[in-house]
Amino acid sequence: MKFNQALKMALSSVLSNKMRSFLTMLGIIVGVMAVTLLISLVQGATNTITAELGNLGGTNLTCMIYDSSSRFTLEELKALEEEESIGLTSAYLQANGTLKAAGNQYDAAVYGVTENYMDMQSVKVETGRGILEIDNEYRLNVCVVGVEVAKELFGNTDVIGEIIRINGKDYKVVGVLKEMGANSMSSVDTQIFIPFTNAQRLFAQTSITSFYVSATSDETIEQAEKYMNDYLKAKCGEDNYMVLNMGMIIELVEEVYNTLSYMLGGIAAISLLVGGIGIMNIMLVSVTERTKEIGIRKAIGAQKSDIIVQFLIESVVLSLMGGMIGMILSGGILGIINLFSTDVKFSITIPVALLAVLFSVGVGVIFGIYPANKAANLKPIDALRFE
Repeated sequence: MKFNQALKMALSSVLSNKMRSFLTMLGIIVGVMAVTLLISLVQGATNTITAELGNLGGTNLTCMIYDSSSRFTLEELKALEEEESIGLTSAYLQANGTLKAAGNQYDAAVYGVTENYMDMQSVKVETGRGILEIDNEYRLNVCVVGVEVAKELFGNTDVIGEIIRINGKDYKVVGVLKEMGANSMSSVDTQIFIPFTNAQRLFAQTSITSFYVSATSDETIEQAEKYMNDYLKAKCGEDNYMVLNMGMIIELVEEVYNTLSYMLGGIAAISLLVGGIGIMNIMLVSVTERTKEIGIRKAIGAQKSDIIVQFLIESVVLSLMGGMIGMILSGGILGIINLFSTDVKFSITIPVALLAVLFSVGVGVIFGIYPANKAANLKPIDALRFE
């Protein structure tokens, strides 16, 4: 029997009992929808988080010194750039501060930074300029603000040249940062940046305790990490420092989310197995209902393989149609979620769609084999006598 003839017979059987076919497919629909939804949601969250971490600098090393007695200066930090595996360095100091301007008050995170900080952390300036080397050299009272800070204090973002008082000291606004969104992990909208040397004086800190070091490339990051560990161990002593590899954190996050994706996908796949059992039950019923038809076909020359192919195709058609409906529904649900989610976008990727299709076909074949084999093994004389 030709394949297209078997396919027509399978479709005819499915369409002749529409309600029963739909109820049979329901388990597959729910299973595929659950698998694609969960994996797509995990992938969307993973991509967003890794992108956010990447914005913090995939080749950056975060270094922290716990021993305050180990004095570390900007000159020593700058000298680290002479190491061949190290590109840029930047000290930073973070503290909470009370900002006052134009009769308004706003509590914000105040960052004291050096000139390389914004490049290393992918912080973009929308108008004006960032923190320069000369600002740190002369401890200038200048600041760069996030858009939320500008709006809260002045009501707009056209604030270049305005004065903001931070913990009782006046700072001139020289730049406004590009808006990143309130839900962004690395959002600078609610932050204000001042020269590092000025922040040291403002917050009474004499030594550098936190700084970033960037490797010259992805290939040299391990070399740079080893160098910094050796350097800080010699300078600060064992257990008095920490070197954090941002690239390793990104890999760890991806690994965790991949594991979560497999786990959730596996749990959702149980629905597919339940759906497969439903298909097998209905196919067994179909074999019983069509026993005489099978007997007639075998009596006029149909081979065992013809009967197996017919019922397997019918099982696969049911499963595949359920899988396609499940994917369409999950795509619609993801579209609705995207309407309310401004920062994370979810979609069904090609690999996930292929996985759902293969799962559907696999379930149809696996759970259709037994009914198809049972139908093929019927003896023509017994099938013709069946009432």
